[in-house]
Amino acid sequence: MRIRVIAVGTRLPQWAQGAVDEYAKRMPPECRVEVCPVAAASRPRKPDVPRMLRDEAQRMEGLLLPGALRVALDERGREWRTADLAGALGEWIADSRDVCMLIGGADGLMPELRARADFALALSRLTLPHALARVVLVEALYRAWSLHAGHPYHRA
Repeated sequence: MRIRVIAVGTRLPQWAQGAVDEYAKRMPPECRVEVCPVAAASRPRKPDVPRMLRDEAQRMEGLLLPGALRVALDERGREWRTADLAGALGEWIADSRDVCMLIGGADGLMPELRARADFALALSRLTLPHALARVVLVEALYRAWSLHAGHPYHRA
């Protein structure tokens, strides 16, 4: 099974890219994480935000895996504890179900794209910088896998 993180924004600061790469490579082959950056919409002086969100959503939809569970990252989504994510991850692994996790750009996700997701997940009620959101998400996935697998990385 694969977890595909589809995130708006193609350039991360070096510290963030290094952290994302490190946690992604720690994942086992049966639960690999791949991060797929999507170009942000160009932002003119007078932005047409609905058009920009549509453009980003089209690029994101082109990277969705067929039949995958869709998870929209959104500050208004469900807040899970690590144990909750580990339980869900265990189910996804058992079902061999691919998962696509969607991180929007500066203006979030297009409402229709968010509505088509199977559920929305909040990493925090705080608004996180996009680079940090990727790091937190991929680390949380690794931590959830380690808890699920009985690996000592996670300590309650």
